[in-house]
Amino acid sequence: MSPRLQKWTLAGLLLALAAVYAIWFAQDRHWLASQLVFTLPPLLLAAGVLGGRGQATFWAGVLSLFWFSHGVMSAWSHPETAVWAWLELLLALAVIGVSSAPGLRRRFTKAR
Repeated sequence: MSPRLQKWTLAGLLLALAAVYAIWFAQDRHWLASQLVFTLPPLLLAAGVLGGRGQATFWAGVLSLFWFSHGVMSAWSHPETAVWAWLELLLALAVIGVSSAPGLRRRFTKAR
């Protein structure tokens, strides 16, 4: 995957994750808190990735571990929101894969 394609793919995944959170928690009684905790970080990371900030890609991968864990916990403990939890879980795995791909490629390719 080219760096340009990786940047746009990662930003798209982060925006999709933010959209899932915005819809999932739209009727939450603590709406502002849920939007600040869940929706804002992927939006800021998407802006950082598109702005060329290298740290944003790293932090997207790190925070995706939290999002993955939250998705597993929500899918297990709240069956009524399992669809949203599975979307979160799958998007978090995709973010982890896309953000880690360049480092894994460098690590496992043989030097000539």
